[in-house]
Amino acid sequence: MNKNKKISVWMIRVIFIAGLSFFLYWGNNAIEMTHYSYSSDEIPQSFDGYTVVQVSDLHNKDFDKNLTNKIESENPDIIVITGDLIDRNRTDLAIAKDFLEDASSIAPLYFVSGNHEVASNKYPELKEMLDEVGVINLDNASQLLEKNNEQINLLGLADPLTILFEEVEKEGTEELVLQKQMEELMNESPTDFNLLLSHRAELIDIYEESDVDLVLTGHAHGGQIRLPIIGGIYSPGQGFLPDYTIGEYTKGTTTMIVSRGLGNSVFPLRLFNRPELVVMTLEAP
Repeated sequence: MNKNKKISVWMIRVIFIAGLSFFLYWGNNAIEMTHYSYSSDEIPQSFDGYTVVQVSDLHNKDFDKNLTNKIESENPDIIVITGDLIDRNRTDLAIAKDFLEDASSIAPLYFVSGNHEVASNKYPELKEMLDEVGVINLDNASQLLEKNNEQINLLGLADPLTILFEEVEKEGTEELVLQKQMEELMNESPTDFNLLLSHRAELIDIYEESDVDLVLTGHAHGGQIRLPIIGGIYSPGQGFLPDYTIGEYTKGTTTMIVSRGLGNSVFPLRLFNRPELVVMTLEAP
């Protein structure tokens, strides 16, 4: 091989490596905004145009100001966090606190736990930090949202890892415990329209049985690697070729939105699956 050919091969390799590096960086750091609208006669007129930004599966990833700038650009009425704000394998509460403080200056913040919060030995500290920053923890709780004397109900289902052995022993199975928790939340609701925050997309049957209107979930990481036709390859809680990875799903009278999330955990890279912020706008016909 002559000198010119050697240089050409070397240049091709350099260009390929540089291009691949840029592609991987872009695919794991360029946040995509996905907009949805949900229309229902049960939504009061005062909530027409009400905007909810969903942050899911951040896993302690630090986007610096890029994340909060994108959130602020949507001028949301509320910001909701649907679990895995931190990562149990590399928990950094300082990063989480910086994000929460910045985000709380934009709109009220609401939180439900994911499996990584519950599995982390820092979970008690995280809950204290949520209170300190002014984030409302909706684990198995609800909050009435009010505009012009009209209301909708915001519900939160704690991650199943919070369920105690004694509860399972009493009810029979984890699924029955979750059904009871959802039943209690819905029975206490004084409004026609109910918006649920929950971490796990695979619990759609439980959401549907409760007749909740709209659910915002995550956990699936978009299937981590997405391929044409096939879709997501693997999701925690669902395994290989999962059913619920991104987008909108309807079952009975329940609509579920699954966020691809923002960060990574055990598998360090996303492929064809950019980080996502979900923007949901409510519409009153």
